[in-house]
Amino acid sequence: MTIKEKLKQILVEDLNLEDITPEEINDEDPLFGEGLGLDSLDAVELVVLVQKHFGVEIKDMEQGRPALQSVNTLAAFIEQNQA
Repeated sequence: MTIKEKLKQILVEDLNLEDITPEEINDEDPLFGEGLGLDSLDAVELVVLVQKHFGVEIKDMEQGRPALQSVNTLAAFIEQNQA
C-alpha cells in the first residue's frame, strides 16, 4: 500500500468520513473547505494520526498548513520527513 493509499484509508476510516470511499478521494482535492470538508478538529486528529501511522511529527501550523493541503502535499511531507 502506498503512502497516498494509506492516507486515504486513514481519512475515511479514522476521521469517519461518510458517503465517500478512499478510491473516490482525488490526490489533489483540498482536505479542508470545498474539498473533503475537514475542519480544525479534524486537522488536530490528522496530525496525531500521521504521527501514529507514519512516525512523522507535524510540529506547528507553519509546518502543518502547507502539508495539510491535499493528499499529495501530505504524502510528500511524510516522505521527506520519515527517518
